[in-house]
This record gives sequence, structure tokens and C-alpha cells, in this order.
Amino acid sequence: MKKILFSLLMILMLVVVVACGKKEAPTEDADAQQQGTTNEAVQDYHIGVITISVSQAEDNFRGAEAVAKKYGLSSEGGKITVVTIPDNFMQEQETTISQMVSLADDPKMKAIVVAEGVPGTYPAFKAIREKRPDILLFVNNNHEDPVQVSTVADVVVNADSIARGYLIVKTAKDLGATKFMHISFPRHLSYETISRRRAVMEQTAKDLGMEYIEMSAPDPLSDVGVPGAQQFILEQVPNWIKKYGKDIAFFATNDAQTEPLLKQIAAHGGYFIEADLPSPTMGYPGALGIEFTDDEKGNWPKILEKVEKAVIAAGGSGRMGTWAYSYNFAGVEGLTDLAIKSVESGDRDFTLDKLLASLDVATPGAKWNGSIMKDNNGVDVKNAFFIYQDTYVFGKGYMGVTSVEIPEKYTNIGN
Repeated sequence: MKKILFSLLMILMLVVVVACGKKEAPTEDADAQQQGTTNEAVQDYHIGVITISVSQAEDNFRGAEAVAKKYGLSSEGGKITVVTIPDNFMQEQETTISQMVSLADDPKMKAIVVAEGVPGTYPAFKAIREKRPDILLFVNNNHEDPVQVSTVADVVVNADSIARGYLIVKTAKDLGATKFMHISFPRHLSYETISRRRAVMEQTAKDLGMEYIEMSAPDPLSDVGVPGAQQFILEQVPNWIKKYGKDIAFFATNDAQTEPLLKQIAAHGGYFIEADLPSPTMGYPGALGIEFTDDEKGNWPKILEKVEKAVIAAGGSGRMGTWAYSYNFAGVEGLTDLAIKSVESGDRDFTLDKLLASLDVATPGAKWNGSIMKDNNGVDVKNAFFIYQDTYVFGKGYMGVTSVEIPEKYTNIGN
């Protein structure tokens, strides 16, 4: 009996050992199912794009439309959720912040791109960061303190105010201008980047032997609105040219001022190197009566060619310029590309080279340059970048400004 029990025990132990030692190989179906789940997790996400309306900043809005078309709207199974904030964002700041923060309610939201960092972006990002720390936050054309915004954002981008402050005035001088007029208003001059650029422009003009003129104009967000602000420019530019002569270059800090400024420069003389946020569609179509067909919209080489023909026909050859690709449009596309690459790869190391590479995707053929922003103590803010594209003057072509060395003295102006 003991032998029988011993034999049964040995058989049972052998069965247990074999069962425990046997590892079932995964089937091909299981592998495929696991791989499919991984891909779905990477691909099934949303990117929020926040823009101002077409009337306040057309290229911002068109850039949002372009990425929505490229990647699909989230409401239709795609990746992009577009939010349009109020035109009167200064007076409706609570609404603006609320709209931005509401994107964090979407559990699939993985990144948010703000086309133009109007006041309210910082508190909105701070609230999103507290609510959803996993969401990547990108802001272009930041209006608030960039150092402060960089503490809650992953990437902060501005047109290089310091470099452009020098290069715009130098290009005007190279083209024949002897005077330079800066047109703005108190709200804009309260922004650090705009204020520093103005200071650099003034110093550059003096260093190059040019007369510098500071001109105040109505704020489009004031009681006069956009129509009143534009009417002021229409009426005053001929008077300014009569007073200062045709060898004067103009620069305005607001998009709404650009169209009437271009219209009068083409008609009466003067120079216009590039807009505050350059684009072939920034002011030129309205100023010169240019219309684009459906196949031309979003096709920047075709747009540039058509605008150039109109500028030359209006007598602006060699006097009026732009960037070949819209800054705002490229900013939305470039940051969305950077966001998607980061979400899908898990790479959170954002560098200037990676940013410029994403901008290259949006602007084939155009050259970019830039730098890492420094705070008031001269310390690098590693996630805040200044960028600029080569200037294109109609009738002359690219001016090669991305290869021009900026004298170091200008980097400290306005600090």
C-alpha cells in the first residue's frame, strides 16, 4: 500500500513539474492583437489648435484649417480639435482662458498648440498643467512674459525680435531708405518682445545713420475698432511721406494696420521690408486687389508669385517685402508637426534644431535661423526660442538675412 501511495505521489509531482515548466508560445494572432493595441495607443490621440478669427489674424486661422485638413478633425475621427477664441480677447479674457482649458476635458488630448499667445495664455496653460500634466503645451507668437510662460509650456516660440529689429532696419538701409518709422500703440509696447524690438530698431537706425521716428496709432482693440485704426493709417501715410520724403521705411506692430500701410506705400512711395508677422497674404491681397483661386490657397510658392506680379505692377519693386511663407501659418504647421512627432515617439527633448526641422517641413525651400531665448540675467531659457525666415523683397528676391551676423551689442538692448 505504501508503495502504491509513493508511486502515485511521484506521478503527481512529475505532472506538476511538467505543467509548471511548460511555457505556451504566443500565437501569431496574439502577437498581432498586441501590436495592434500598441499602434492604436500611439495613433489614437487629439491635438488642440487654438486660433484667433480670420478677421483678426487670417494666417493663424488658415494654418489651423490646413492642419485640420491634413490630419482630420477629431469630431470626424481625425486628430485636430480647433478652438477659435474671441476677437476681443482682451475684454473677454475669462472666455478665452475657459476655451483653452476646456481642451483638457478631452481624455484623448495629448498636445495643445496656441497659434498666437494672447494675454490669458499663461493662466490657461497653468490651469491645464495642474489638471492634465500629461498634455504637451506649445505656444507661437507669445504676447506675455516669455520667461513666465516657459515655466508652464513645453515650447515657447516668437519671431526673433532682436535679430529682426536689426535686420529689418539694415535691409531698409541697404535698399536705400534714410529714415525709419515705427508705428505702434501702448498695449503692444507693453509686451516685452515688441518693446525690445523697438529699442533695437531705434539703436540700429542711429548706428546706421538713419533718422528714427516713433509714431503712435489707434489700437484696433480700442473703441475705434479695426475700421478706425485702418482709416488712421490710410489718412496719415500720405502726410508722413509728404513730410519725411519717399526714402522712409515703415514698420507697424499690428496686422490690421498692414493692409492700409501697404496700399499707401505702393501708391505714394516709401519702403516696407516686412510685416510684424510676415506673410505674402499679410495685407497685400487687400491692398492690391489680389484674389486667389482655390488651388492657390495654401500653396505659398504660387501665392508669392502672384503677389510679386501685383507688387511690381503697382510700382513697388525693390521697395516692398515679406517672408516667402507666412510666419503664423508656418508656426501652426511647424508646432503641430513637432507635437505629433513628440506624441508618437515619446521624445520630450525639444531643441532649436528640432523646431527648425519641423518648420522646414512647413516651408520647403525657405531658410530659417534662430536662437535660444535668454532671460534678463543672460541665462538660456532652454524651451523658449526666437526664429526668423529669410526676407524676400519683391523684384529682388531673397536678401540672405539668415546668414547675416547680428552684432552682439544688440542682444543686450532692452534688458
